[in-house]
This record gives sequence, C-alpha cells and structure tokens, in this order.
Amino acid sequence: MIDLAAALPTILPIAIAWAEAQSRLVLTTGAPLTEYGINDAKAVGVATPESIRVAIVPCLPLPDDPVLRAIALDTGLLGPGMVGLTLGHAIFVVQGHDSRRLLTHEYRHVHQYEVAGSIAVFLPAYLHQIATVGYNAAPFEVDARQHEIH
Repeated sequence: MIDLAAALPTILPIAIAWAEAQSRLVLTTGAPLTEYGINDAKAVGVATPESIRVAIVPCLPLPDDPVLRAIALDTGLLGPGMVGLTLGHAIFVVQGHDSRRLLTHEYRHVHQYEVAGSIAVFLPAYLHQIATVGYNAAPFEVDARQHEIH
C-alpha cells in the first residue's frame, strides 16, 4: 500500500492537473441542474448552483498516471465502491446512483470548493485529510454527510 501522506508532495501537481482536466470535461458536456437541483444545492450552501454540471457515467474516471491511479484505488477515493466524485463545479455520478442524498452530498463538496476558491487550493487540503485521518473521518466528508438531504 502506498503512503499517501508521504506521496502527497510528489503527486499533488499531477492530481490537480488531472482533476482540472476532468472538471473541464464535465463542465462542457454535463447536464445543468434542474430547478429542484438548484434549490437543493442552495440549501446546502452552494453560491453558484447554475454553474454546476453533472455527468452520469458507467464508472468514475481513473487517472492515467500509474502512481496516481494506484493511490486513488488504494485509498478508496476512486474505484468500484465509489459512486460520486466532485471536482469544482463538476460532478460525476455513476449510473443508477443519482439519489437526492448522493447529489446533496456532492453539492456540499461544490460548496467546499467554492469556499476554497479553486481545485488547486481545495484538493491538497482534502487529500491531506484523507492521508491523516482516513476517508470516513475526513472533516470535508463528515461535513458533506451532515448536509445530505434524504
């Protein structure tokens, strides 16, 4: 298993570049939120819900870079168990999992990105949390779970 905390300084530039590229893809091809989606996004703190785009995909994207891919799979950030991924205002949702609970969880991550100001600022903080306390205890994940609307 790869030590994420030790690898962070090396992989962050690659991870940020990958996340920004994936975000651009969804922002140009994803669907805008419905009126209900906009209302839910506002309810969980999103400042600009009209900027959100959602891509329904067969599976979440994986990085081409072998080290980044291995870290994403080892930490559980990406892979078969994950059904949602937010990168800035871009949200990936695996087909069949677009529930209100999941979407509001992902909208809360959009809010977190908005507060941070960019993918390049948010992602290092988020990955540091995952590296130090694990996915389930990461403060950004705890916050997103607390804002889910069922």
